[in-house]
Amino acid sequence: MVTQLLFFFFAACAGGSALAMVTRKNPVASAMWLIGTFFSLAAIYTLLGAFFIGIIQILVYAGAIMVLFLFVIMLLNLGNNLEADIRGTGWKVMAGGGGLVMLALLARVFAGDVPMPLGQQAGAAVLAAQQAERGTVGIIGIPLYQDFVVPLQATAILLLIAVVGAVMLAKRKV
Repeated sequence: MVTQLLFFFFAACAGGSALAMVTRKNPVASAMWLIGTFFSLAAIYTLLGAFFIGIIQILVYAGAIMVLFLFVIMLLNLGNNLEADIRGTGWKVMAGGGGLVMLALLARVFAGDVPMPLGQQAGAAVLAAQQAERGTVGIIGIPLYQDFVVPLQATAILLLIAVVGAVMLAKRKV
C-alpha cells in the first residue's frame, strides 16, 4: 500500500516536473525541472526493485548529461540582448509531427512488435534466472550491446551532432 502511494506520488512529481520543464521560457530553469524529472524516475526505478537503473539514472542523466546540457546552454548565451521568442507556425507543425511520431512509436510498443530482451516469457522467474546467470549489469549490458546496438549508436551520434551544432552556433565570427 505504501509502495503504491509512493509510486503514484513520484509519478505525479515526474509528470509535473516534465510539464514545468516544457513550459519554462528560461532554459536554465527548464534544465532544473528536467533534473527533478530524472530524480523522480530514479525513485520509481528504486521502488520497482531496479536499484542499478535508479543509480545509473542519477549518475548518468542527472549528473553527466545535465552538466552537458547546462554547458551548452551557457555556451549559447553569448550576449545580454534579449531576442523575441522563436515560436512560429513552422515550429508548431514540427511539434505536432513529433507528437504523431511519438504516438506511432507508442502504438508499436503496445502492439508487441518490439523485441523483448528477456524473451517471450518475461517475468519474475525468468528475471531471477537471468540475474543468477549473468548478474545485474549483464542483464542490461548484454542485450544493450547485442540486440540494441544500432539504437545505442544512433543515440550517441545524435548527442555528438547536438554538441557540435551547439558549438557551431556559439562560435563567434572568425
